[in-house]
Amino acid sequence: MTDREVKSELLQTIKPHVPFDGWSDAAFRAACEDAEISSGLAKAACPRGAIDLAIAFHQEGDAEMVARVTGQDQSALRYSEKVAAAIRHRLEAIEDKELVRRGATLFALPNNVADGAKLIWGTSDKIWKVLGDTSEDHNWYTKRATLSGVYSATVLFWLGDESPEQEATWSFLERRIDDVMRVEKIKAKLSENQFISSVMKGPLSLLSRIRAPGSRPEDMPGSWSR
Repeated sequence: MTDREVKSELLQTIKPHVPFDGWSDAAFRAACEDAEISSGLAKAACPRGAIDLAIAFHQEGDAEMVARVTGQDQSALRYSEKVAAAIRHRLEAIEDKELVRRGATLFALPNNVADGAKLIWGTSDKIWKVLGDTSEDHNWYTKRATLSGVYSATVLFWLGDESPEQEATWSFLERRIDDVMRVEKIKAKLSENQFISSVMKGPLSLLSRIRAPGSRPEDMPGSWSR
């Protein structure tokens, strides 16, 4: 078996154990036993054990979200509705809230905060990409930063939502998207003000030099144009 196949098998066998043991060493060992995979082979595929599987679980959800979005006709939706639909697809792709709840606990630990932040950023990046975002300047960053905030807040609300069909979560998501759109409208009006445009000319000229990563690795910052 390849490392990819081993990780995929372990991801499926660890899921029943996570609600009880979390994304822990105990759950990882149980997954190895259930899959009949040796500890050596498992560690080769997942050097950090359950943490690697928690990351794989999140990425599995991202992939399912992308598949759902690409398989849906969104031609009649406004852009804000497309973003909201993508986040909804992402949450609906999760089979068990407890797996996410345990993951949130894991990635809240100091040693794992960077991994958690990178996963949320990655989800936001995938949403923008599947929606056809073509920004190449500082907007590449602001879009993903803003969406990361909306997504994180929605996930936290969703974890505690016990309403029928998660109706409260979808209403919460709509309000967060509306808030973002309201801010964007204010920014657009301010940019039309000649006095403000004059004051902001210097800072904006600096921002215009920021470039998206492009072909560089996704986890690296952008570059300054020369």
